[in-house]
Amino acid sequence: MDIGQKVKVKGLIDRIPANLVDKIKQNPVGTITGYKMVDGSGVGFVVEFSGQFSTWFFEEELVAQ
Repeated sequence: MDIGQKVKVKGLIDRIPANLVDKIKQNPVGTITGYKMVDGSGVGFVVEFSGQFSTWFFEEELVAQ
């Protein structure tokens, strides 16, 4: 996955605040805007959504559009 790529969230987990879960459920498609080191061995993807908010996901939580 690359910066600028459109992706769809395919699963939400409990680390995401409830207010963001509601927004993502309304429109689960966003754009990758960056990378995030998550635990020293993994990389997450920062996804920005149309409501001008963003959060990060693991690759297995996203599907390329």
